[in-house]
Amino acid sequence: MRLRLWQRLFLVIAALSSLALAGFAIWQQQGFRRGFIGYLDEAALERLEPATSRLAAAYAEHGHWDFLAGDEQRFATLIDPVPHGFPRAGTREFAPPPQFGGTPGNDPHGRPEPPRFVPPGLFARLLLVDAQGHAVVGNADIPKGSASIPVVLDGERIGALRLGSQPTLRGAADLAFAREQFRNALIAGIGVLAAALVLAFALARWLLEPVRALADGTRALAEGDYARRLTADRRDELGALAHDFNHLAATLEQHRDARRRWGTDIAHELRTPLSILRGEIQALQDGVHSPTPQALASLHAECDRLGSLVEDLYQLALADAGALEYRFETQDLGELVRESLDLHRHALTDAGLELEEAIADGVAVRADPRRIGQLVDNLLANSLRYTDVPGRIRVSVSAPAQSMARLVVEDSAPAVPVDALPNLFDRLFRVERSRNRAAGGAGLGLAICQAIVDAHEGRVEAIPSALGGLRIVVHLPLPAEMP
Repeated sequence: MRLRLWQRLFLVIAALSSLALAGFAIWQQQGFRRGFIGYLDEAALERLEPATSRLAAAYAEHGHWDFLAGDEQRFATLIDPVPHGFPRAGTREFAPPPQFGGTPGNDPHGRPEPPRFVPPGLFARLLLVDAQGHAVVGNADIPKGSASIPVVLDGERIGALRLGSQPTLRGAADLAFAREQFRNALIAGIGVLAAALVLAFALARWLLEPVRALADGTRALAEGDYARRLTADRRDELGALAHDFNHLAATLEQHRDARRRWGTDIAHELRTPLSILRGEIQALQDGVHSPTPQALASLHAECDRLGSLVEDLYQLALADAGALEYRFETQDLGELVRESLDLHRHALTDAGLELEEAIADGVAVRADPRRIGQLVDNLLANSLRYTDVPGRIRVSVSAPAQSMARLVVEDSAPAVPVDALPNLFDRLFRVERSRNRAAGGAGLGLAICQAIVDAHEGRVEAIPSALGGLRIVVHLPLPAEMP
C-alpha cells in the first residue's frame, strides 16, 4: 500500500509528537522523583532540627562526645525521645527504639510502640560527627557531602548531624502520592497526544492542499492548458511556489501565442516577396512587361529581399539551437565599430543622414569580431531604414564602469512609442506607425542583435534618444569579467 504524501506527513508528525511526549513523561517522572525525594530530605532535616538542641544539651552535660560513641540506643533516644505520657528510658517498661534498619515492633507488655517524631527508617540514614568531622555514632557510610545540620553550643560548632540521601520512595503514602502523580501525568499526556494527532491530521491536509492543486495544475500544463492558474494568496513558501507556477503558465502561454504569431508572420513575410515575384514573372510571360533591365533589377531586388529574410531566419534558428559559431578574442571595441562605420559611411551620407562619432580608444572586450560587426551593421541598418531625412545618427563607445563597455547607437526622429520599446527585440516585431515603411525590414535585425549580445554575456536595451528617435545601448563585459 502506497502512502500519500499527507499521510506520511501525518505519521511523521504523530511519531514525533509521541516521542516528544514519551520523553517529556520520562523526564517529568525522573524530575518528580528527584524533586520529591529532595523534598522529603528537606522535611526530614526540619524534623531533626529539635534533635540538635538535645544533642548540644547532652554534650554540655558531659563535655565531650565520648559518652555517645557507639551507643546507638542513646543516640536514637536523643534524636526521637518518647513523647509525653509514655514510659521514659531507665524504667522497667521502657522499650528501646528500633536499631538501624530495623522494624518497629511492640513492647514486652503487648502495647504498640508510640508514634515518633522521626520515621523509624530515618535512623539508618543518620550520622553524628564531631567538630573535626570524625564519626561519633550512626551510619558511618554516609559521605561527607550529604545534607547536614550543625550542632551548636554557645555559638560554637561542636558537631553536625548528617542525613544520607534516600535512593527510592519507600513509605506507603509516598508511593501512593507518586503513583497518583504518574496517573495524572499519563492522563494529561494521552489527552495532549490525542489533541496533537487531530491537529497533525488537519495540519497535514491543510499544508498539502496547495501541493495537490499544484499537481493538478502541472498535469493541466502538460496537457496544453496554459490558462490554468493557482490561488497564490498564501504568504509562505507554498504561496511563492503557486506564484512561480502562475508565472510559468503565463510564460508558456505567451510563448505559445508568440509561436503562433511567429508562424503567421513568417508566412506573411515570405508571401509578400513571392507574390511580387510571381506577379512580375507572370507579367513578363504574358507580355505585359518587357524583360528590360529595370524589370530584371526589380526581380533581383525581390530575390535579395527574400534571401535576406531566409538568412535572418536561419541565423535566429542557429542562435536558438546554440549553434552560432563564435571565436572570442580580446579586441578593441572602438576599432571594430570604426571598421563597420567605414562600410556604411557612404550609404548614410547618400541617404541624407549625418553620422556623428564619439569612440574611445583602448576599450578592450573579449568578442567575436565578425559577430560584433554583424551587430553594428544591424543597428546602423535599422537607423538607416527608419530615420527621417535629413537626420542624424550618433555612435559612441566608452567604458563608464570598471566592469562593462558600452556601445550606443542613437538616431533622430521619428521616435518609437514608449509602450513599444520593450518589444523591439521580439522577432518579426515592427512598430506599425511612423517608423514602419514599405521598404522596412522583416523585424528580425534587432532580434539577431539580442542573440549576439546574449552570446557575449552582455545586455541590450532600447530607450528614447535625446536626438528625437531611438537609442540602443549595448553593454559588454570587459575581459576581467569574462569567464
